[in-house]
Amino acid sequence: MRTQSRRRPPRATLAAVAAGTLLAPLLSGCWVGAGGAGSGGDAVNVLMVNNPQMVELQKLTAAHFTKDTGIKVNFTVLPENDVRDKISQDFANQAGQYDVATLSNYEIPIYARNGWLKEMDPYVGEDPGYDEQDVLKPMRQSLTGDDGKLYGQPFYGESSFLMYRKDLLEREGLTMPANPTWQEVGEIAAKLDGAEPGMKGICLRGLPGWGEVMAPLTTVVNTFGGTWFDEDWNARLDSPEWLEATKFYVDLVREHGEAGAAQSGFAECLNNTTQGKTAMWYDATSAAGSLESADSPVKGKMGYAPAPVEKTESAGWLYTWAWGIQNASRNPDNAWKFVSWASGKEYEQLVGDEIGWSNVPAGKRASTYENPDYRAEAGAFQEMTRKAIEQARPDDPGVQPRPAPGIQFVGIPEFTDLGTQVSQEISAAIAGRQSVESALKKSQQLAEEISEEYEGR
Repeated sequence: MRTQSRRRPPRATLAAVAAGTLLAPLLSGCWVGAGGAGSGGDAVNVLMVNNPQMVELQKLTAAHFTKDTGIKVNFTVLPENDVRDKISQDFANQAGQYDVATLSNYEIPIYARNGWLKEMDPYVGEDPGYDEQDVLKPMRQSLTGDDGKLYGQPFYGESSFLMYRKDLLEREGLTMPANPTWQEVGEIAAKLDGAEPGMKGICLRGLPGWGEVMAPLTTVVNTFGGTWFDEDWNARLDSPEWLEATKFYVDLVREHGEAGAAQSGFAECLNNTTQGKTAMWYDATSAAGSLESADSPVKGKMGYAPAPVEKTESAGWLYTWAWGIQNASRNPDNAWKFVSWASGKEYEQLVGDEIGWSNVPAGKRASTYENPDYRAEAGAFQEMTRKAIEQARPDDPGVQPRPAPGIQFVGIPEFTDLGTQVSQEISAAIAGRQSVESALKKSQQLAEEISEEYEGR
């Protein structure tokens, strides 16, 4: 461990690093932006990810928001990787082509630090009907910049929890603890192997990606006492806690997890659980809506428990797709009107009435969990989801101080590349191509490169 004095790079250095890292995927290829200098008149240009709830928003906007306000919304809808690249290009250059974009709680603090986002506190203060205090506290905190100001509003939010076949546990004479430890989950997984023909005890992500295998694994590392970096930016992937947590995760999924685990991500585990191929699944709370949908074979058979722990009181992650307004927007006032509508109570009621309460972009407002219509349709998981989000601790997710916020990620721009490279090593260990010790040795070397940058070397 290094013992000489350390300091965080000056803010200007961080801004340069952020811009360079976030733009890297684009600078390696060709990108041609659409023509024009941004929105004009009453129009607002919105760049967003193509997930189902966003597509529903696009369909509802003209007949409701535009009809009521006269503000036309021009949507550009792209897959996640593509939209992140295009947002970083436009916002880093402050080109102003897009007024609003979908950003996560990973990007928003970084973008705010670089001056790319419009502060939202003045708008919130002048819009009491928006009811900012109704937004769950962890969501508000995760969308706040280093300066304590608000730079994003959530569209929907999620944490993570354990999903399990309560009918099979009952049949096998097993009981899920109210607050399970990972050791207890491992024991139950072993006993549920073969509970039905071809069934495995648990599904855990093994697919490479900073947002795939590293998301659940990092929460396991946190609660086992590990951290990516200590408060002085020393890389700690070679610590005993990282080794213990990673060996536990890799051994559990290799011995009692799904077939093809090294190629399994969220979508594969959802399919396995829905189709009765796995008895338990630790993943995003947002998955519960699919498991409990009307056409799900496991509807009514699932139980839900908090994210398993070891040394911490809670372990669930925190994630939100949120709206950010570009600082260079030529229509910030109209952009706020769209954001306040798309993240407000009125929009949730609209979705509930026109599409169904299971489709409501939940996980962000306390009032959602008090709505009797939502509670009736999401009764199996809604209270557990709310608790998971409220107990998430993005600024203090482990047992030691951290140099940057984040539960399932490290809130620095370099993490997208670092997390992806480390995930490839972990996935190789899950596939049996190398040992956990070898994977972490290589990963430590990768993380030390980041340590040196942040120590000012």
